[in-house]
Amino acid sequence: MESLIKIDNVWKKYEMGEAEPLIVLREIDLDIKEGEFVAITGPSGSGKSTMVHIIGALDKPSWGAVYLKSKNIAEMSESSLAFLRGKTIGFIFQQFNLLPNFSALENVMLPIEMIDSGKDAKERATKLLESLGLGERLHHKPTQLSGGQQQRVAIARALANDPEVILADEPTGNLDSKTGKFVMDFLEKLNERGKTIILITHELDLVEYASRVVHIKDGRIEKEVHNGKGVKRR
Repeated sequence: MESLIKIDNVWKKYEMGEAEPLIVLREIDLDIKEGEFVAITGPSGSGKSTMVHIIGALDKPSWGAVYLKSKNIAEMSESSLAFLRGKTIGFIFQQFNLLPNFSALENVMLPIEMIDSGKDAKERATKLLESLGLGERLHHKPTQLSGGQQQRVAIARALANDPEVILADEPTGNLDSKTGKFVMDFLEKLNERGKTIILITHELDLVEYASRVVHIKDGRIEKEVHNGKGVKRR
């Protein structure tokens, strides 16, 4: 099975001026294959946020290599990487990150127009929002929507270019339990249809949705769990 994202001995270091450099990821090896549902979990400060940026090819490692669809991101130009990332990965964030002056429809149309200006962005965005029960909220701006509705707009935006991977960073963190369950059930259905799902979360009850759970601690992968069996790392 093809690896969509491969992380090979990745370290991430941040310079701190005259202070000692801060190393937030160490010896990270991770291979995510097509059709997997992978959850990455760990305590606050474990390196999860940095993992989001590395896995999503939003940042490059200090050492080691990150491959997106077999391409080393360090060897790609920013424009080529942005295009490949935009076609391959859809992002769902805890804070929604919707453009406040854009309607729900415009927020979902934007990534389509950035990747393929010839595609009928309005038609596709409308269908995605309708499929998420927002057909009557197309022209509402984020401030006119509830938190759950904003997250559904964010999900539609993540699906705008029909990506192979959905990277969900604490997607239920700002939602009530009912809406959070809707989001997780929707991600599960996407996975059943062949989408690769990568969930970043500190909520242990959410990892039950995943077929593989990666636990990180102090910037290292501590263990992986497959089908309920833990595999200790280093």
